[in-house]
Amino acid sequence: MPRLTVNDRPVEYDMDPEIPLLWALRDASNLTGTKYGCGTGDCGACMVIIDGAALRSCLITLEEAEGRFVTTIEGLSRDRSHPVQQAMVAEQAIQCGFCTPGIVMAAAALIQRNAAPSKEEIEQAIPNLCRCGVYPRLVRAIQRAGRVERRQERISAAPAPGIDPADAAEAVPAMTPPEPDEE
Repeated sequence: MPRLTVNDRPVEYDMDPEIPLLWALRDASNLTGTKYGCGTGDCGACMVIIDGAALRSCLITLEEAEGRFVTTIEGLSRDRSHPVQQAMVAEQAIQCGFCTPGIVMAAAALIQRNAAPSKEEIEQAIPNLCRCGVYPRLVRAIQRAGRVERRQERISAAPAPGIDPADAAEAVPAMTPPEPDEE
């Protein structure tokens, strides 16, 4: 039975060691932020960080992951405060959201090893496909996340999960319905 560490927790999977890591994460661990896109490693929707490197979980078997440290989008930041997550929101680099977890994981691995990437380095490090075409905003978001990581900038993006709705309305004003006409 393959043993590995997922999101800082030791895990032992009672599954076929030849199954892709993607399915162990999604089906056995219920970590559904890691998406199934193409199953051939082309789209990057299944990207996770393994021992510090962004890798496609559809191409890695449980056996190959044995003994390694795996981080999924759920383990990157419990409160969505990771600089890449905050910058993606602040730069509006999220559209439909399907590819977002994989992109965030690839970007987080990049920022961890190079907090000041050039546009070319970002384009090379983020192989993910996005059907919505957020690429220009994505580059800005990753560069901004790097500035946050280097402590050159702070981001006041979306309120953290679990915030009281009244407090959230102060930070992000909610729309209110028009007052009924008085007749």
